[in-house]
Amino acid sequence: MSRVLILNPADDVAIALDDIATGDTPDGLDAPSRADIATGHKIARHAVEEGGLVRRYGQVIGRARTAIAAGDHVHVHNLSMAEDGREAEVGADLRPPAPLSGATFNGIVRADGRIGTRNYIGVLTSVNCSATVARRIADAFPDSSLPKGVDGVVAFTHQGGCGGSSLSSDVTLLQRTLAGYARHPNFHSILIVGLGCEANQIPAWLANEGLE
Repeated sequence: MSRVLILNPADDVAIALDDIATGDTPDGLDAPSRADIATGHKIARHAVEEGGLVRRYGQVIGRARTAIAAGDHVHVHNLSMAEDGREAEVGADLRPPAPLSGATFNGIVRADGRIGTRNYIGVLTSVNCSATVARRIADAFPDSSLPKGVDGVVAFTHQGGCGGSSLSSDVTLLQRTLAGYARHPNFHSILIVGLGCEANQIPAWLANEGLE
């Protein structure tokens, strides 16, 4: 017996998981197929009147060009693009799970209220030219030498920030990316290493991203 997939209980169509022969009644449907239907195509679960809305995934995917009978192959020959005039309510069926009671973990509350699970010191570079210095700084603090409560000193380097305009999209993207690292709750503090002549000037970067 051929199989179908019903993606949502409200759907007017099912998706063929196997090739369906004319007259075959797929498992999960009540009416026999009225045509040969290839795997991946749609078969009508029930009748839809001409002009009626057709749903899949619980959403309207078009209108019936002609009357569709249960078991019909639903495709471009009998389905047209259409809107139902309503705005989709994204996430309307979302049911958040109940909060866990008594569940805890060891975390670090940051000043902005976010929670970190590690306590690193980050070394960021405003430009690729200072990457070696950043790595040398991080390498100078092996884990064995760190005080209690500090998980490590890590350097994050890149290959940008040097030539070009300080107002270019490349510099803007770099500043946003570096700011994401700087704000990460697993960092206790950040050291920024620059060269001085780069397009990605540190004062401008801090100001543009609202970093202190």
